[in-house]
Parts: sequence; C-alpha cells; structure tokens
Amino acid sequence: MSFSGLRVVSFESRRAFEMESLIVRHDGTPMVAPSMREIPFEVNQEAVEFGKQIIGGKADIVILMTGVGTKFLVQVVETALNKKDFIEALSRVTLVARGPKPVSALKELGLKAEIVAGEPNTWHEVLSAMSQKLDLKDKKIFVQEYGIPSRGLIEGLKKAGARVSRVPVYRWALPLDLNPLRKAVQTVCDGKADILLFTNATQIHHVLQVAAEDGLEASFREALEKTVVASIGPVMTENLKEIGLPVDLEAEKSVMGLFVKEAAEKAPDLVKQKRKAAEHKFEKAEAKVYPVKPFDPEKLKDSPFLKACRNEKVSHPPVWILRQAGRYMKEYRDVRSRVSFLELCKNSDLACEVAVTAQEKLGVDAAILFSDILLILEPMGVGLEYVKGDGPVIHRPIRTKEDIDSILEEDPKESLAFVMEAVKKTRSALKPNIPLIGFAGAPFTLASYAIEGGGSENYLKTKQLMYHEPEAWHLLMTKFTDATVKYLNAQADAGVQALQIFDSWVGALSPMDYQEYVFPHMKKLFSSLNKGVPSIHFGTGTGGLLELMKEAGGSVIGLDWRVEISEARNRLGKIPVQGNLDPLVLLSNPKTVKDKALKILDQNGSRAGHIFNLGHGVVPQTPVENVIALVNAVHEYTIK
Repeated sequence: MSFSGLRVVSFESRRAFEMESLIVRHDGTPMVAPSMREIPFEVNQEAVEFGKQIIGGKADIVILMTGVGTKFLVQVVETALNKKDFIEALSRVTLVARGPKPVSALKELGLKAEIVAGEPNTWHEVLSAMSQKLDLKDKKIFVQEYGIPSRGLIEGLKKAGARVSRVPVYRWALPLDLNPLRKAVQTVCDGKADILLFTNATQIHHVLQVAAEDGLEASFREALEKTVVASIGPVMTENLKEIGLPVDLEAEKSVMGLFVKEAAEKAPDLVKQKRKAAEHKFEKAEAKVYPVKPFDPEKLKDSPFLKACRNEKVSHPPVWILRQAGRYMKEYRDVRSRVSFLELCKNSDLACEVAVTAQEKLGVDAAILFSDILLILEPMGVGLEYVKGDGPVIHRPIRTKEDIDSILEEDPKESLAFVMEAVKKTRSALKPNIPLIGFAGAPFTLASYAIEGGGSENYLKTKQLMYHEPEAWHLLMTKFTDATVKYLNAQADAGVQALQIFDSWVGALSPMDYQEYVFPHMKKLFSSLNKGVPSIHFGTGTGGLLELMKEAGGSVIGLDWRVEISEARNRLGKIPVQGNLDPLVLLSNPKTVKDKALKILDQNGSRAGHIFNLGHGVVPQTPVENVIALVNAVHEYTIK
C-alpha cells in the first residue's frame, strides 16, 4: 500500500504533523498546508442565550453535531450561567447526537442522547432518525453548529414544522500565516499535485477562499480534472460535491490513519485513470483550422491604434493589454491544458485562436501575435526549454567569446516559419479594422536571458561579461541585433501592422551604461526596420532612460507605471507614448480600475499620440472582468 512517491497535498490543521507522518509512512511526498485554526467565541451571546432558554424550559430538542462543539458549548454557557442548573435542564430535553463523538461528550457530562444518527453520520441520517421517532411539528429545536451551518438539516426541520435556532459555539478562521496554504494552492494550479486529501468540510471553503483572493479559483478547479480528490467520509464528500468539486475516493472508515492507508492503496491507480481520461478528452478536442485569406490594408486607415502611432487625433484613446492572451483567461487555460507552452507557440492555428479570442473577448483596439520573445534563441543552439512552473531555461548559457562564436545564425523566415504562419492566420482571422502587432525581444534582454540561463534579480553574469569583456559583449549584441532585425521585418512582410520591441530588463542599467553598451545596437535596430511599419520601443524601470530610448528610435515609447505620464510626455516632446497603468491595479475591483485609468487619461489630456496600456503584462491572478472594465472605461473617455 504505497503512494509510490506521488505528491500528496493535505490541508489538515490540528493533526498536521500526524498527517505528514502518515503520508511519508506510505511512501508519499507530503505537502501539508494548515487551512484553518479553531477560535472559540470568547463572548458568545447566542450560546449564552441558548443556555437561558434551556434553563427556562423553552427547548424541546437539542441537536449536537460534534463532540468538540458540545464541550465548547458547555464551556461558554458556564461563563455566564450555573453549570449544574444547565446540565440538569439539559437532561430534561430530547438530545440528538450526529454520531459517536457528541455521544462521548454527553457521557462525560452525565447525559445520554435519546437519538443517535446512524452511519455515515451526515445531516441526512440525523433528519431521518428524528422524523421516524419524533413529532417535529411546532417543536422548538436548537442546532449546535460546528463551523459551517448545516443548511440542509435546518431547512428539513423547518419543512417538518419545527421552529429552529442555530447555536454557533466555535468558528474556524484562516491560519495567521497563509504562505503555506497559498503555496499549496499554487502547487495544485501548476499541476504539481497528484492527490488531495480532505478531512474537514471547512478546509475546502478556506482553500477556495484563498484561491479566489489570488485569482486562482478557476485554475484550481480545472487542475482537479487531473488530480485525485480523496474525501475522509460522506460529510466531506457532500460538501465537496455541493460546491462543484469532484470526489474520486471516499474513505470506507472516517478515521485519519485508515483514510491515508486506503488512499495509498487506491489513489495511484486512480491518478493514472484520471489523467488518461483527461488526455483522451483533450485529444478529442480538435483545434480549429484557420485559413490564410487576402487582406486589404485600406480597412485599417481609420484604426485608432495606428492613428495614435502616427500622432494623429482620435475621438477616444486606443487600448490594448500587454500579455492580453494569458493564464487569466479561461479560454487560454483550456487551450494550454491540451498542449505545452512551446507546442502552443509552434502550432499556428492554436496561436491564432488564443490571440483572436483575447482581442474579441476584451474588445481591445489591437491584437498582438501570440508568441514569445525567446523563441528566436531556440534555433541559435542555446538549449531553450520552457519548464512548467519555472519559466524559460537556457541549458547552454552564453558566457565566453567561444560561446558567442558558436551561435548559429539562421534565417528567421525559415527557422521560425511557424511564427510567420501564425501572423498570416491571425491577420486573416481578425476583423479587418483591427491591427495586428508583431514583436521581438530587444538585444539586451535576449543577451541577459542567454547569459544568465533564465531569469535573474541582479544580472550578475550579464554585467560581468559586459564590463570585463566589452568586445565580446558588443559582438553578442551585434549578432542578436542582426537576427532581431531580420525576424521583425519577416513579421512585417507576413502581415503585422506594428512591431513592439520588448527591452523588459534594460531598466537594470544606468544611463551611462545604456549609452555605451546598448544604445548603438538599438539605434541600428530601429534604423533597419521596415519604414512603413510603426514600432513601439518598450522597457520597464526605464524612467531614467526615456530620452536615450527616444534617441535610439521607435515610433512610440512604452512607459511603465513608475513614471507619471504627464512627466514622461513633457520630457519626450511630441513622440507618441504607450502606457502606463500598474498591472496589479487590475487585482482590485472595477471601480478602482476605472478611477486609476481616468487619472492617467486626465494626465495625458488632449495630447495626441497616447495608446493606453499596462506598464507591464497582466498577471495570471487578474479577474478578466476587471480587464474588460478597464477597456470599457478607456473607450468611454472622450478626448477634449
């Protein structure tokens, strides 16, 4: 009986250490993230009032749902009333126990339950036993609760004619430290969990609450299509199903040790079955084929986006969103569940589908090609791989002059032909009045990825090469510049109406270093691009580089949120700008999103040449409704 090394996630709190030990004992890889803490009501007026009603002889039946809750109930009552009087009065009331634990708690008080619900001890058995043995009409019934109201029981009692009052005696709160729970939720969403063990109904409510706060509820639910969900018993199962989650395994015995043992025996086969079924489902979902059709560029002459690129007046600011096709959209996640990120980039029909879907769903004024800035590195022989949950990894990083000399120089029209095919299909599938933006990574950002081997916080290796071997650095930048020019012009030839150059990491440089190590290459890049296609020069953390970026080139300068748009426009003069809402504003609510957007629009005022956008890409946790609210707010804004 073994989990066979599978990742087993539990949200157990009170017995977290025991749960982790049980998982390890059965050869599982444990991830135990406490999801709740028990908080007795210090001043529980409802429980005290209940005690008064009992002593006053105004109750007919008391239903005790849990043993812990029964003990807490007595503890709360005796803070305000005489315990002996309360117990004596309680002995004159019909007591109903949901199962053996409240029976045991009553026994400690010298009391006995007249009715005990049979297994599996859900509220259904409580209601059934009571209906068979008692006349419930006009009876005054108190229900001791255990964290989550038993709505089904209460409604059933009311339908039988009873007068029902709830007695909440303790509540469950989220843990003070939410980091382990957030990490567990993210692990499930990333597809790195194999089995989930649920032992308490409140666990799932808290898990979904945290997932929703992080914008991950939809991803969490979708991840369960490939993850085995195990329930400790019928009550847990009922709660899971009530909120629309699957239950793949229900324990035969509602005892934690036996539950883990049974899960270890059955879950590994269930994991295989579930994932095979999911793969079969996705195999059946055929990708739509997008034909390439002739395109008439005349239909784009009144495009607000292109007019803004040309610094012409428009009635309302055009808007599109950086990374507008991404994990925050269900439609994108549906596609990604069938293929890897790299497969999606290389499948021109799927790349077309996600780009067009995003544009149409959001109602933005331009679509952007679905691709990735690092794809240009793959045919260069650096060993590019997209690792699930970790992002891009370069397996053969460039660190020496010899590494630079070994870079393969391929024609992007051939080595990245799938990108050109995606351009043609996306252009054909879009409405004729919607421009398509192509893009590439800027040489500095490409070089940083290639040298560091992936993401970086301080660009240590990049700056070492730049400072210590400037000749090698400039050789590398020249190679990347020449390749990027060919790549961007190939996209223009394939049918994009604008080009964005992403220098996402260049903000790590001082103006002096930018001028020496980057500026000449960017100047060469922009001067070599197709003159009939506007270009957007984008970077982050570039508040100190704006004038240099303008001089380097580009029809439009992209701004992040760290600089006020009014200041940037005063510094840059008449050149068009794009930006610059902080993407995390989209995690708030539609009203805040609108208010923040209007402040940026008001700062720009009546100046032509403003394309509204985020200061960086939309994050996966973003509610899509907030993005749509942003687009609508910008479209409703009238330029005076």
